[in-house]
Amino acid sequence: MNRIDAKFHHLQAAGRKALIPFLTAGDPSLEATVPAMHALVAAGADVVELGVPFSDPMADGPTIQRSSERAIARGAGLGWVLQAVAQFRQGDADTPVVLMGYLNPIEIRGAQRFAHDAVAAGVDGVLLVDLPPEEAAELRAAFAQAGLALILLASPTTTDERLALLCDGAQGYLYYVSFAGVTGADRLDAGAANDRLHRIRQQSRVPVVAGFGIKDAASAAAMAREAEGVVVGSALVAVLAEAASAQAAAQAARDFLAPLRAALDAA
Repeated sequence: MNRIDAKFHHLQAAGRKALIPFLTAGDPSLEATVPAMHALVAAGADVVELGVPFSDPMADGPTIQRSSERAIARGAGLGWVLQAVAQFRQGDADTPVVLMGYLNPIEIRGAQRFAHDAVAAGVDGVLLVDLPPEEAAELRAAFAQAGLALILLASPTTTDERLALLCDGAQGYLYYVSFAGVTGADRLDAGAANDRLHRIRQQSRVPVVAGFGIKDAASAAAMAREAEGVVVGSALVAVLAEAASAQAAAQAARDFLAPLRAALDAA
């Protein structure tokens, strides 16, 4: 059982929902990334999603786009991101780490080499927002050989036929995009999203988590009514962007995430 499966098994046994923060690797600084990851775990994160900076993040809104631009300017390429995960693993052997990003950097490195390097660094899963499931066979095979989960996305516009394909091939968890649009938009309809989540959970063989539009304790608790976990990204990235030091970033991460953890546990 890998770290992701073990974590959700433990959460389900305890009747708790997963809290999954996203931060962009290399922002607000290279030095702040690993301390912020540890601080998020200390504040109640169950999985950490680490964004791999990319020059054309078409699924992301302005907040994450700008954080990716800043991180790239600092030298936070894929190789550096893997080094950061390896450094995080020196102090945390248990918390699942999922890389979230785009296909191009992996294609440049090569699927098999990337999968081997990612697992060696301590990565548990990868979510690629621009990889259609119909075109994922080669990458899935390379990941499976290395023991790396390929995490898939579903959305409100996903057809029933494609949803069946996603649910059948899902690994780790299925990421439900709560609305059609980019990250950080303020258009969450928790009621509609929960109706859709209920139907997806009846089909999925892995836990279903919800992301996009979750920015505070209230929205996290609202989405956790049906989702087995919630992802918070742009709101956290915006808070971290204001931190002037690694220590300040770690404190900001703790202060931001603690109320969301409390809200999920209370719900």
